[in-house]
Amino acid sequence: MKFGIRRTGVGIRKRFQVLAPGSSLRRRVGYSLAIVRLILVPVIFLSVYYLLEIGWIVDRIVSFDAPAATLAQQASIQMLEARHNERNYLLLYDPASLQASRDSLQNIERILTAIRDLQPTDELLTQQTLAALHQYEQRFEAAVTAIGQPGQAPADRIDAVLMTYEKDLDSLLKSERYKTRAQLVDELRSRVGSFDAQITKTVQEGNPALRHITIDLQNSGQEVLGLTGKIEARSWDRVEHDHRKARRLISAAEWSLTVVSAITLLVSVWISFILPKQVVKPLVSLKEAVDHAAAGNYEIEFDIQGQGEVVELANSIRLLIAHLREATRIS
Repeated sequence: MKFGIRRTGVGIRKRFQVLAPGSSLRRRVGYSLAIVRLILVPVIFLSVYYLLEIGWIVDRIVSFDAPAATLAQQASIQMLEARHNERNYLLLYDPASLQASRDSLQNIERILTAIRDLQPTDELLTQQTLAALHQYEQRFEAAVTAIGQPGQAPADRIDAVLMTYEKDLDSLLKSERYKTRAQLVDELRSRVGSFDAQITKTVQEGNPALRHITIDLQNSGQEVLGLTGKIEARSWDRVEHDHRKARRLISAAEWSLTVVSAITLLVSVWISFILPKQVVKPLVSLKEAVDHAAAGNYEIEFDIQGQGEVVELANSIRLLIAHLREATRIS
Protein backbone atom coordinates (compact mmCIF):
# COMPACT_ATOMS: atom_id res chain seq x y z
CA MET A 1 0.00 0.00 0.00
CA LYS A 2 1.36 3.43 -0.98
CA PHE A 3 0.06 6.79 0.08
CA GLY A 4 0.69 10.42 -0.89
CA ILE A 5 -0.31 13.84 0.47
CA ARG A 6 -2.13 16.50 -1.58
CA ARG A 7 -3.34 19.91 -0.34
CA THR A 8 -6.88 20.90 -1.20
CA GLY A 9 -9.10 23.74 -0.30
CA VAL A 10 -10.62 21.81 2.52
CA GLY A 11 -7.50 20.37 4.05
CA ILE A 12 -4.70 17.98 3.48
CA ARG A 13 -5.80 15.03 1.40
CA LYS A 14 -3.98 11.73 1.73
CA ARG A 15 -3.99 8.99 -0.86
CA PHE A 16 -3.65 5.39 0.26
CA GLN A 17 -2.93 2.50 -2.09
CA VAL A 18 -4.11 -0.96 -1.04
CA LEU A 19 -2.49 -3.78 -3.03
CA ALA A 20 -3.91 -7.25 -2.38
CA PRO A 21 -2.94 -9.34 -5.43
CA GLY A 22 -4.09 -12.87 -5.88
CA SER A 23 -6.99 -14.66 -4.31
CA SER A 24 -8.44 -14.26 -0.87
CA LEU A 25 -6.32 -14.03 2.24
CA ARG A 26 -7.61 -17.34 3.53
CA ARG A 27 -6.53 -19.09 0.36
CA ARG A 28 -3.10 -17.49 0.36
CA VAL A 29 -2.53 -18.60 3.95
CA GLY A 30 -3.77 -22.07 3.09
CA TYR A 31 -1.52 -22.29 0.03
CA SER A 32 1.48 -21.11 2.05
CA LEU A 33 0.90 -23.69 4.76
CA ALA A 34 0.46 -26.38 2.10
CA ILE A 35 3.79 -25.42 0.52
CA VAL A 36 5.50 -25.56 3.92
CA ARG A 37 4.13 -29.04 4.45
CA LEU A 38 5.03 -30.17 0.96
CA ILE A 39 8.67 -29.16 1.29
CA LEU A 40 8.86 -31.41 4.36
CA VAL A 41 7.81 -34.43 2.28
CA PRO A 42 11.33 -35.09 0.82
CA VAL A 43 12.84 -35.03 4.31
CA ILE A 44 10.27 -37.48 5.63
CA PHE A 45 10.51 -39.69 2.54
CA LEU A 46 14.30 -39.86 2.63
CA SER A 47 14.31 -40.55 6.37
CA VAL A 48 11.84 -43.41 6.01
CA TYR A 49 13.68 -44.80 2.97
CA TYR A 50 17.09 -44.89 4.64
CA LEU A 51 15.65 -46.25 7.89
CA LEU A 52 13.94 -49.09 6.03
CA GLU A 53 17.04 -49.89 3.96
CA ILE A 54 19.39 -49.90 6.95
CA GLY A 55 16.86 -51.84 9.04
CA TRP A 56 16.55 -54.47 6.31
CA ILE A 57 20.34 -54.85 6.10
CA VAL A 58 20.71 -55.14 9.88
CA ASP A 59 17.89 -57.67 10.01
CA ARG A 60 19.58 -59.74 7.29
CA ILE A 61 22.87 -59.69 9.18
CA VAL A 62 21.30 -60.59 12.53
CA SER A 63 18.71 -63.08 11.28
CA PHE A 64 20.50 -64.82 8.39
CA ASP A 65 24.17 -64.10 7.65
CA ALA A 66 25.65 -64.14 11.16
CA PRO A 67 23.60 -67.19 12.33
CA ALA A 68 24.61 -69.09 9.19
CA ALA A 69 28.29 -68.34 9.83
CA THR A 70 27.95 -69.43 13.47
CA LEU A 71 26.18 -72.64 12.46
CA ALA A 72 28.89 -73.41 9.90
CA GLN A 73 31.50 -72.96 12.61
CA GLN A 74 29.55 -75.33 14.87
CA ALA A 75 29.39 -77.86 12.03
CA SER A 76 33.18 -77.72 11.70
CA ILE A 77 33.58 -78.27 15.45
CA GLN A 78 31.17 -81.19 15.37
CA MET A 79 33.09 -82.69 12.45
CA LEU A 80 36.33 -82.47 14.41
CA GLU A 81 34.59 -84.20 17.31
CA ALA A 82 33.34 -86.91 14.97
CA ARG A 83 36.86 -87.45 13.61
CA HIS A 84 38.25 -87.61 17.14
CA ASN A 85 35.66 -90.18 18.22
CA GLU A 86 36.21 -92.10 14.99
CA ARG A 87 39.92 -92.50 15.70
CA ASN A 88 39.20 -93.50 19.29
CA TYR A 89 36.80 -96.16 18.14
CA LEU A 90 39.12 -97.52 15.47
CA LEU A 91 41.88 -97.78 18.07
CA LEU A 92 39.97 -98.83 21.18
CA TYR A 93 36.78 -100.43 19.79
CA ASP A 94 34.93 -98.31 22.38
CA PRO A 95 31.09 -98.34 22.01
CA ALA A 96 30.85 -94.91 23.65
CA SER A 97 33.13 -93.41 21.01
CA LEU A 98 31.05 -95.08 18.30
CA GLN A 99 27.83 -93.55 19.62
CA ALA A 100 29.46 -90.15 20.16
CA SER A 101 30.68 -90.12 16.57
CA ARG A 102 27.21 -91.01 15.25
CA ASP A 103 25.64 -88.28 17.39
CA SER A 104 28.10 -85.72 16.04
CA LEU A 105 27.28 -86.69 12.47
CA GLN A 106 23.54 -86.32 13.16
CA ASN A 107 24.17 -82.91 14.68
CA ILE A 108 26.12 -81.86 11.61
CA GLU A 109 23.25 -82.90 9.35
CA ARG A 110 20.76 -80.89 11.39
CA ILE A 111 23.06 -77.87 11.34
CA LEU A 112 23.53 -78.06 7.57
CA THR A 113 19.76 -78.33 7.08
CA ALA A 114 19.32 -75.19 9.21
CA ILE A 115 21.96 -73.38 7.13
CA ARG A 116 20.18 -74.38 3.93
CA ASP A 117 16.94 -72.91 5.28
CA LEU A 118 18.68 -69.68 6.32
CA GLN A 119 20.68 -69.20 3.12
CA PRO A 120 18.81 -70.51 0.04
CA THR A 121 21.47 -68.88 -2.17
CA ASP A 122 24.04 -71.36 -0.80
CA GLU A 123 21.81 -74.38 -1.36
CA LEU A 124 24.18 -75.93 -3.92
CA LEU A 125 27.17 -75.65 -1.56
CA THR A 126 25.10 -76.96 1.34
CA GLN A 127 23.95 -79.93 -0.74
CA GLN A 128 27.56 -80.71 -1.62
CA THR A 129 28.48 -80.62 2.06
CA LEU A 130 25.58 -82.92 2.93
CA ALA A 131 26.64 -85.31 0.16
CA ALA A 132 30.22 -85.34 1.51
CA LEU A 133 28.86 -85.92 5.02
CA HIS A 134 26.74 -88.87 3.86
CA GLN A 135 29.76 -90.31 2.10
CA TYR A 136 31.76 -90.00 5.30
CA GLU A 137 28.95 -91.73 7.22
CA GLN A 138 28.90 -94.60 4.74
CA ARG A 139 32.64 -95.11 4.97
CA PHE A 140 32.54 -94.88 8.76
CA GLU A 141 29.81 -97.53 8.89
CA ALA A 142 31.88 -99.66 6.53
CA ALA A 143 34.79 -99.36 8.98
CA VAL A 144 32.48 -100.36 11.85
CA THR A 145 31.33 -103.36 9.85
CA ALA A 146 34.92 -104.33 9.08
CA ILE A 147 35.82 -104.22 12.78
CA GLY A 148 32.82 -106.28 13.81
CA GLN A 149 31.31 -106.15 17.27
CA PRO A 150 32.69 -103.44 19.61
CA GLY A 151 34.80 -104.75 22.39
CA GLN A 152 38.28 -104.29 23.76
CA ALA A 153 41.17 -103.61 21.43
CA PRO A 154 44.39 -105.61 21.78
CA ALA A 155 46.60 -104.09 24.46
CA ASP A 156 49.74 -104.30 22.37
CA ARG A 157 48.26 -101.97 19.75
CA ILE A 158 47.44 -99.34 22.35
CA ASP A 159 50.82 -99.72 24.02
CA ALA A 160 52.63 -99.28 20.72
CA VAL A 161 50.78 -96.06 19.96
CA LEU A 162 51.31 -94.70 23.46
CA MET A 163 55.00 -95.55 23.49
CA THR A 164 55.51 -93.81 20.15
CA TYR A 165 53.69 -90.72 21.37
CA GLU A 166 55.62 -90.78 24.64
CA LYS A 167 58.91 -90.81 22.76
CA ASP A 168 57.79 -87.83 20.71
CA LEU A 169 56.88 -85.90 23.85
CA ASP A 170 60.17 -86.80 25.52
CA SER A 171 62.13 -85.49 22.59
CA LEU A 172 60.02 -82.34 22.62
CA LEU A 173 60.65 -81.74 26.32
CA LYS A 174 64.40 -82.31 25.94
CA SER A 175 64.58 -79.61 23.28
CA GLU A 176 62.46 -77.17 25.33
CA ARG A 177 65.36 -75.00 26.46
CA TYR A 178 66.45 -74.39 22.89
CA LYS A 179 63.01 -73.17 21.65
CA THR A 180 60.69 -70.29 22.35
CA ARG A 181 57.19 -70.74 23.70
CA ALA A 182 55.60 -70.11 20.29
CA GLN A 183 57.86 -72.70 18.70
CA LEU A 184 56.94 -75.22 21.41
CA VAL A 185 53.22 -74.65 20.81
CA ASP A 186 53.62 -75.15 17.06
CA GLU A 187 55.73 -78.25 17.68
CA LEU A 188 53.14 -79.64 20.07
CA ARG A 189 50.40 -79.17 17.50
CA SER A 190 52.44 -81.03 14.91
CA ARG A 191 53.09 -83.86 17.40
CA VAL A 192 49.36 -84.14 18.04
CA GLY A 193 48.86 -84.49 14.31
CA SER A 194 51.56 -87.15 14.17
CA PHE A 195 49.79 -88.95 17.02
CA ASP A 196 46.61 -89.10 14.93
CA ALA A 197 48.64 -90.37 11.99
CA GLN A 198 50.19 -93.01 14.25
CA ILE A 199 46.73 -94.15 15.32
CA THR A 200 45.68 -94.49 11.69
CA LYS A 201 48.85 -96.41 10.89
CA THR A 202 48.36 -98.76 13.83
CA VAL A 203 44.73 -99.39 12.84
CA GLN A 204 45.77 -100.20 9.29
CA GLU A 205 48.46 -102.57 10.44
CA GLY A 206 46.14 -104.31 12.88
CA ASN A 207 43.35 -104.76 10.33
CA PRO A 208 44.45 -104.67 6.66
CA ALA A 209 40.77 -104.49 5.61
CA LEU A 210 40.63 -100.96 7.07
CA ARG A 211 43.59 -99.67 5.08
CA HIS A 212 41.60 -98.12 2.23
CA ILE A 213 38.62 -97.30 4.46
CA THR A 214 40.67 -95.18 6.86
CA ILE A 215 42.27 -93.29 3.98
CA ASP A 216 38.83 -92.64 2.47
CA LEU A 217 37.53 -91.63 5.89
CA GLN A 218 40.29 -89.08 6.27
CA ASN A 219 39.69 -87.66 2.80
CA SER A 220 35.92 -87.46 3.34
CA GLY A 221 36.36 -85.81 6.72
CA GLN A 222 38.72 -83.22 5.26
CA GLU A 223 36.26 -82.57 2.44
CA VAL A 224 33.44 -81.93 4.91
CA LEU A 225 35.67 -79.59 6.94
CA GLY A 226 36.69 -77.73 3.81
CA LEU A 227 33.09 -77.27 2.68
CA THR A 228 31.86 -76.12 6.09
CA GLY A 229 34.77 -73.68 6.20
CA LYS A 230 33.73 -72.39 2.78
CA ILE A 231 30.14 -71.90 3.97
CA GLU A 232 31.40 -70.03 7.01
CA ALA A 233 33.68 -67.83 4.89
CA ARG A 234 30.84 -66.98 2.50
CA SER A 235 28.52 -66.07 5.37
CA TRP A 236 31.10 -63.81 6.99
CA ASP A 237 31.80 -62.23 3.59
CA ARG A 238 28.10 -61.39 3.33
CA VAL A 239 28.20 -59.92 6.83
CA GLU A 240 31.14 -57.72 5.84
CA HIS A 241 29.46 -56.73 2.57
CA ASP A 242 26.21 -55.81 4.32
CA HIS A 243 28.15 -53.90 6.96
CA ARG A 244 29.93 -51.85 4.31
CA LYS A 245 26.64 -51.26 2.51
CA ALA A 246 25.00 -50.08 5.73
CA ARG A 247 27.86 -47.64 6.35
CA ARG A 248 27.53 -46.27 2.80
CA LEU A 249 23.79 -45.83 3.31
CA ILE A 250 24.39 -43.99 6.58
CA SER A 251 26.84 -41.63 4.84
CA ALA A 252 24.41 -41.09 1.96
CA ALA A 253 21.58 -40.47 4.41
CA GLU A 254 23.62 -37.88 6.29
CA TRP A 255 24.54 -36.05 3.08
CA SER A 256 21.07 -36.23 1.49
CA LEU A 257 19.20 -35.20 4.62
CA THR A 258 21.61 -32.33 5.21
CA VAL A 259 21.12 -30.97 1.68
CA VAL A 260 17.34 -31.42 1.67
CA SER A 261 17.03 -29.95 5.16
CA ALA A 262 19.05 -26.90 4.10
CA ILE A 263 16.84 -26.40 1.06
CA THR A 264 13.74 -26.84 3.20
CA LEU A 265 15.01 -24.28 5.68
CA LEU A 266 15.73 -21.74 2.94
CA VAL A 267 12.30 -22.19 1.38
CA SER A 268 10.65 -21.92 4.79
CA VAL A 269 12.53 -18.70 5.55
CA TRP A 270 11.57 -17.30 2.14
CA ILE A 271 7.90 -18.12 2.72
CA SER A 272 8.06 -16.64 6.20
CA PHE A 273 9.14 -13.33 4.67
CA ILE A 274 6.81 -13.36 1.65
CA LEU A 275 3.60 -14.37 3.43
CA PRO A 276 3.67 -11.73 6.20
CA LYS A 277 4.57 -9.07 3.65
CA GLN A 278 1.54 -9.89 1.51
CA VAL A 279 -0.79 -10.23 4.47
CA VAL A 280 0.40 -7.58 6.91
CA LYS A 281 1.34 -4.70 4.56
CA PRO A 282 -2.23 -4.00 3.31
CA LEU A 283 -3.54 -4.20 6.86
CA VAL A 284 -0.90 -1.72 8.08
CA SER A 285 -1.91 0.69 5.31
CA LEU A 286 -5.55 0.40 6.30
CA LYS A 287 -4.62 1.05 9.93
CA GLU A 288 -2.78 4.23 8.91
CA ALA A 289 -5.82 5.36 6.93
CA VAL A 290 -8.12 4.75 9.90
CA ASP A 291 -5.72 6.58 12.23
CA HIS A 292 -5.61 9.49 9.80
CA ALA A 293 -9.40 9.66 9.74
CA ALA A 294 -9.58 9.33 13.52
CA ALA A 295 -7.42 12.45 13.77
CA GLY A 296 -10.26 14.38 12.06
CA ASN A 297 -8.95 14.45 8.49
CA TYR A 298 -11.48 12.76 6.26
CA GLU A 299 -9.86 13.87 3.03
CA ILE A 300 -8.64 10.39 2.12
CA GLU A 301 -8.48 8.69 -1.24
CA PHE A 302 -8.03 4.95 -1.76
CA ASP A 303 -6.39 3.19 -4.69
CA ILE A 304 -7.55 -0.39 -4.22
CA GLN A 305 -6.24 -3.23 -6.36
CA GLY A 306 -6.89 -6.93 -6.00
CA GLN A 307 -9.59 -9.00 -4.42
CA GLY A 308 -10.39 -10.91 -1.28
CA GLU A 309 -11.09 -10.08 2.34
CA VAL A 310 -8.54 -7.23 2.55
CA VAL A 311 -10.04 -5.50 -0.49
CA GLU A 312 -13.54 -5.85 0.94
CA LEU A 313 -12.35 -4.36 4.23
CA ALA A 314 -10.68 -1.46 2.38
CA ASN A 315 -13.90 -0.74 0.45
CA SER A 316 -15.88 -0.76 3.68
CA ILE A 317 -13.45 1.68 5.32
CA ARG A 318 -13.55 3.92 2.24
CA LEU A 319 -17.35 4.04 2.35
CA LEU A 320 -17.28 4.74 6.08
CA ILE A 321 -14.81 7.61 5.72
CA ALA A 322 -16.77 9.03 2.76
CA HIS A 323 -19.95 8.94 4.85
CA LEU A 324 -18.18 10.72 7.72
CA ARG A 325 -16.79 13.31 5.34
CA GLU A 326 -20.24 14.09 3.93
CA ALA A 327 -21.71 14.20 7.41
CA THR A 328 -19.03 16.68 8.46
CA ARG A 329 -19.67 18.93 5.49
CA ILE A 330 -23.44 19.02 6.11
CA SER A 331 -22.95 19.90 9.73
